[in-house]
Amino acid sequence: MHGPASSGWLLVALCAATGAYCLLRMRSRVEEQRRAAGGEALMGFGMAAMAVPAAVFTPPSWTWPAYAVVFGVAALHALWAARACTRHLHHLVGASAMVYMAAVMAASTGQHSGHGGAGIPLVTGTLLFYFTGYVLLSGVRLIPAATAGGAVGWGDRPELARACRLSMGIAMVAMLLTL
Repeated sequence: MHGPASSGWLLVALCAATGAYCLLRMRSRVEEQRRAAGGEALMGFGMAAMAVPAAVFTPPSWTWPAYAVVFGVAALHALWAARACTRHLHHLVGASAMVYMAAVMAASTGQHSGHGGAGIPLVTGTLLFYFTGYVLLSGVRLIPAATAGGAVGWGDRPELARACRLSMGIAMVAMLLTL
């Protein structure tokens, strides 16, 4: 993504840490946690890779279409899963946003370094509006959840999962702002 290198590295660290925690959640005893964690780990690591400052590493031109394909498949999976549970609609929007950002970056590959494409203002604005609302709502919901007796493993902490989702939402807003 385009923008200052220091904020890019902060996004990389935030998204990579979120992806790593989501991998830990895949070992949870709670089936719902395991189910959601895989897609969230993909989003976290994908966002970390996209946030690497362009001044440090300029990926080859085939990278952006590859991101679009990977997140397009993730969007189709979320669409399929949304048939049973509407909670997957957020994953659909997130994966679609990643496809959109990859397409914008692919379109800007032929332009001079540092002059990326701006995307479609209506789409970018709509995604910014959605993710800003998501971040605000997630922040309100970040109150620690009560656990049902006994020791709880790191992968079974719902408040940490919410914090990771909030982090990814904040990172998505930051990435969309750089378009």
